[in-house]
Amino acid sequence: MSQHDNSGISRRQLVGGLVGSMAVTAVAGHANAAGAPQTETTDSGPHPLTGKDPREAYPKPPFEYQTQEPPGLASKMNPRPDHGEQSYKGSGRLAGRKALITGGDSGIGRAAAIAFAREGADVAINYLPVEEPDAKEVIALIEAAGRKAVAIPGDITDEAFCQKLVNDAATQLGGLDILVNNAARQRNVESINDLSTELFDKTFKTNVYAMFWITKAAMAHLKPGAAIINTASVQAHKPDANLLDYASTKAAIVAFTKSLAKQLAEKGVRVNAVAPGPFWTPLQPSCGKKKEKFEQFGAESPWGRPGQPAEIAPLYVTLAAAETSYSSGQVFCADGGAGTF
Repeated sequence: MSQHDNSGISRRQLVGGLVGSMAVTAVAGHANAAGAPQTETTDSGPHPLTGKDPREAYPKPPFEYQTQEPPGLASKMNPRPDHGEQSYKGSGRLAGRKALITGGDSGIGRAAAIAFAREGADVAINYLPVEEPDAKEVIALIEAAGRKAVAIPGDITDEAFCQKLVNDAATQLGGLDILVNNAARQRNVESINDLSTELFDKTFKTNVYAMFWITKAAMAHLKPGAAIINTASVQAHKPDANLLDYASTKAAIVAFTKSLAKQLAEKGVRVNAVAPGPFWTPLQPSCGKKKEKFEQFGAESPWGRPGQPAEIAPLYVTLAAAETSYSSGQVFCADGGAGTF
């Protein structure tokens, strides 16, 4: 699905070059130890993963089986996910920007929030009230980077709240020019006969309707040069049998992204999507995954392990940054070498 120009450089190669040439990338090392979040490091040397085998960079299966009530907390996972807390170093790529990230308390949203702040952006995060313990850590990390942090808890399955969320974020940040629709709901259901209308509806309300409501509300604030980034999934292209509703929403996000990008081209607003493969986030212990599948999570990846949120945050930075001004309506994948998109 890559597209080529006359020089023969593919879209995937272009993104690889952009990400590889960044002055900073995500946090190094293995999963962070529990405890207070770490502030930005000042070491200007190479990233600790430079030159290392990516297959051995982070924890691999088998994992200790663990469950949490949805939506789950990163702070209760073992090992804790690596969001870039300790060593993502910014270079001013998003200086002066104002970003709203849904699902910004943990997982990929948290990693994006940390990276955006260290790149110079003020950041508002949305999350459910039960995720407050994780959210407090993110707010502290954004502030430690010297940026303004805005916490806006609430349920995005409510249209009125989505409108209020955007307006509150724009008011408190003093504007809005980056929107990351990242929050998602995922539950494993083995048979369509067991997938109730209520569960199906809640997944679509969280993953698709909320994206629509929030994006629509953001139109009053986004100016030329703004960027919208939606979190899709490899499930949109290669769905698992037990994620019927979730995979369907992710396919909808891909189509929404491509269509909206064409609409907003005349306004100078870029719209792209990121499609993660298996990533180590609270979705995993809280989605009802079977014991054997949880213990071997990520083993099917060519890297033989799940990705860490820190490893995908640079994609969000790249898509938010002005340097990628010619990229819109695209889906950029991070799946550990499977080449899904």
